[in-house]
Amino acid sequence: MAAYNIKMPCMGEDVYKLRIGDHVTLQDALFGIRDATQIQMFDHGRETRLDLTGHAVIHTAPNVRRVDPSNSCPAGYESVCIGTTTSMRMERFTRPLMERNGVRIIIGKGGLGPESSQAFQDLGGVYLAIIGGTAALETTWIKRILDVDMDDLNPESLWQFEIADFGPLLVAMDSHGGSLYEAVNLTARERRAAALASMGVET
Repeated sequence: MAAYNIKMPCMGEDVYKLRIGDHVTLQDALFGIRDATQIQMFDHGRETRLDLTGHAVIHTAPNVRRVDPSNSCPAGYESVCIGTTTSMRMERFTRPLMERNGVRIIIGKGGLGPESSQAFQDLGGVYLAIIGGTAALETTWIKRILDVDMDDLNPESLWQFEIADFGPLLVAMDSHGGSLYEAVNLTARERRAAALASMGVET
């Protein structure tokens, strides 16, 4: 296992060197995205003015407070609590998010499925996992909300965050076909089969 500090936006080489089990800390920029955002983008053809090329997105619908725009809150929002949501229900958006918008890194919890794993291999991407229940800690890694698009979907808008030392995050799916979720599933199945066999149960 290795530890990496990656400044966003990243290059392809930054992604291809990552392997499952590595730890990654991100710097500078991060985009928040969720179900409604991607439904609008990919089911309804809605374009965003924000450039996601080479960037990381996090599955989130943040709790924010509207304020007067200022240097500390240039988008007119300040963060209250920015946590991560479960990724699996957004499985079908991984490939278009990478192909059409150039996203390289997806951050979430609970993992993604085989379609996403194939997209990561084909297009050069990774999934970074966050443990559930760490929203308060994640919020401290976000310095400012720089911009927001599709604000009519609030809180499932497309958010641009300025970040510092966002992580460490665990590489749970890599661009080489590695998946911690598949490895855990295989181990669980093997242990289950062994336990049943020891009891004389045929499977």
